[in-house]
Amino acid sequence: MQLFTIEMDLKRNSQIQSESHSSPLGGGREGTVFIGIIPARYASTRFPGKPLADMAGKPMIQRVYEQVSKELETVFVATDDTRIFDTVKAFGGNVVITGEHHKSGTDRCYEAFQSIINHELEMIDKSQFLIPNSQFVIINIQGDEPFIQPEQIATLKACFADSDTQIASLAKPFTEADGIETLQNPNSPKVILNNNNEAMYFSRSVIPFLRGEEQGDWLAKHTYYKHIGLYGYRSDILKEITALPQSSLEIAESLEQLRWLQNGYRIKMGITTHETIGIDTPEDMARAIEFLKNKK
Repeated sequence: MQLFTIEMDLKRNSQIQSESHSSPLGGGREGTVFIGIIPARYASTRFPGKPLADMAGKPMIQRVYEQVSKELETVFVATDDTRIFDTVKAFGGNVVITGEHHKSGTDRCYEAFQSIINHELEMIDKSQFLIPNSQFVIINIQGDEPFIQPEQIATLKACFADSDTQIASLAKPFTEADGIETLQNPNSPKVILNNNNEAMYFSRSVIPFLRGEEQGDWLAKHTYYKHIGLYGYRSDILKEITALPQSSLEIAESLEQLRWLQNGYRIKMGITTHETIGIDTPEDMARAIEFLKNKK
């Protein structure tokens, strides 16, 4: 199925390749430390226990962890459930317990980051964090995307080669083959970019509206971007944005990132050709398992 077509020909950004040796954690600029955090909750309305669901012999959270570890040397799962905690420990992963009160993965990431810095350093080589003038960048990876590609994470990391980058995320161009129905799907948020590849706005509606053109021709007349929900934040910025109250635009669109834009934060957007493949229901899992079988 097209949903599970993964393009493997995207070459890793050459800048990331050359810079990945500048810190023991594969940071971009000297003194940049990247930490991958995978928020994982057991509760789910459509798919309870989703992180622990068997996926061709491995729990899904393990497949996500292994994919992320191909690009990031330091990875933690952040969970509020002891069953997930024990599972991650069993396959040899790093994991921290967080509170049950968090309303978003971003909030859970910040608590996990604080725990890692303050209490969990014995789990990994402490010398990796003793980089002069080090700056931490937290990469937030959704725990239900077992097909995330290392190249996507590399593209996100490359955004932080610019010292002015506060937050980074990814965008994928829609193609004519996607069709207007895909473009109009409100469950697939769109993003428009400025000339510096920074997000100007995110919406569940199609943006921009092409006046004077038939909707069936929009994809041929303009490059539209799908937002890919992978985030990176400098640690000081993560602290600030988790203290912000919900904003009117966030509530209107039900998109957390609008809270940050509305409060004046900038979001650098990396461009990827990889599609994300989220597992939201047992039916999605069945298709994913079939995809894995066909890959062998």
